[in-house]
Amino acid sequence: MNSDSIKSMRAIHQFAESLGKAIDAKDAYTESHSLEVAEISRILALSLGLGTEPADIIHIAGHLHDIGKIGVPDHLLNKRGSLNEEERLLVRRHPQIGAAILSPVQEIAAAGICEMVLYHHERYDGQGYPLGLKGDDIPLGARIIAAADSLSAMTGSRSYRLPKGFDAALNEILRCSGTQFDPHVVNALSANADRVRNILFSLNRRKKHERKFSDRIENQQRRSSSEAQRRFRREFRVGIAQSDS
Repeated sequence: MNSDSIKSMRAIHQFAESLGKAIDAKDAYTESHSLEVAEISRILALSLGLGTEPADIIHIAGHLHDIGKIGVPDHLLNKRGSLNEEERLLVRRHPQIGAAILSPVQEIAAAGICEMVLYHHERYDGQGYPLGLKGDDIPLGARIIAAADSLSAMTGSRSYRLPKGFDAALNEILRCSGTQFDPHVVNALSANADRVRNILFSLNRRKKHERKFSDRIENQQRRSSSEAQRRFRREFRVGIAQSDS
């Protein structure tokens, strides 16, 4: 990869991370989810013997895997109860929407990222969506992201359930090896369990710090707004009194 390509991929990565944050902000329960998926996916890709460049591309796809949720109504993403069949079908359109959003970006399309986004909900046994691809017909990047996505989702809060502990989530992925997930990917996850656990812990700690800082800024803005309103009311009353005198 030449210097221009490296600069281009760096810019795409920064753009992808920003878009990932934007889509996570759309759902109150998926804060930092895209970042978690991206980080876990890179670890798994490298563990499976992929080079730095393809691992970085899969990392970018991890940031962007849920970008299609931009096209899903907010009330469905944040619904507390179970989705009905019609709602479920709407939510399941997000891989196609995401791939369509990304496909005009030449560098992203050429890197195979659109396919990773499109197929990250396929299952190894062919029972996934949108096309029901099976086994090695599913791009490796999508198979990696599928496992990372599920681990992050299970260990995070959702509107309809509490989070699982890391060990419980890992055991669920191990149980689904060969059916929902590629066994080679699952083995890589198991071999790197401690590293992945530490990544999730670090990101969760950073998330709490950012939330605390955001709350502090919001409180300061609220106080400033209240003070400005009080000052306006005082000046208004003084102005009324002067006009009456």
